[in-house]
Amino acid sequence: MGRLAALGIPAARVDAVFISHLHWDHTGGLAALLGLRAQTNPQVPLAIYGPPGTAEMVKGLLASMKPGAASGYGVPGEGTIDLDKLTSVTELRDRASLAYRGVKVSARNNTHYSFAPESGLAERFEALSFRFDLPGRSIVYTGDTGPSSAVEELAAGADLLVAEMMDVEDTVARTRSFNPDMPDSRSLAMEKHLREHHLLPADVGQMAARAKVKGVVVTHFAGHERDDPAHFEYLRQIAAHYAGPVVIANDLDVF
Repeated sequence: MGRLAALGIPAARVDAVFISHLHWDHTGGLAALLGLRAQTNPQVPLAIYGPPGTAEMVKGLLASMKPGAASGYGVPGEGTIDLDKLTSVTELRDRASLAYRGVKVSARNNTHYSFAPESGLAERFEALSFRFDLPGRSIVYTGDTGPSSAVEELAAGADLLVAEMMDVEDTVARTRSFNPDMPDSRSLAMEKHLREHHLLPADVGQMAARAKVKGVVVTHFAGHERDDPAHFEYLRQIAAHYAGPVVIANDLDVF
């Protein structure tokens, strides 16, 4: 919400949210948005679209807001807000398609999860990538994913591919340094997840080339930043496979 405020976009102007998957780094900002909307009495519910489990998550967030809503500003005669009317949740699955205010939205299940077949979790949870076809422009957001033919199919011919990307070696080293007491089993599981369920620079280049997109913006980036010479190695690895324009984005960049 701080970044939206810096762009001059108040909470009341946000009328829909699309969630790719339920990991906390992709849902943590939703509570702030709901809280600000509750404080300013929006006229319409916030439309929330996301994978299976989104309704349960939103229900929990609204439950956490009840004490604050009941206490309000502590002013006599103050009205209260019905939190149940604050949101409208629609859960989406692989190959879902919908129209929202003149935009066609398509979703595909990607490879951010690879549950054991016998666990039943694959039927319960999905990680989604989204395509937004606007009048005259198409944008594909990978969300978190590993290499995925489904995402390439979704992105075919898009004007802009907004792709996650990770330097796994650097991320693993930093995480282990900051969390020296992490159990080995947890550390190894994390490393396996990062290597198999995220995109390396070469993966981004290959995906963009096969999908024949017109441009790439890298987001949700973990690695060496622009002031480090190692940063440019990521661009070189992408360019080894994809000849189009590529930018590793900073917050508040506009395209």
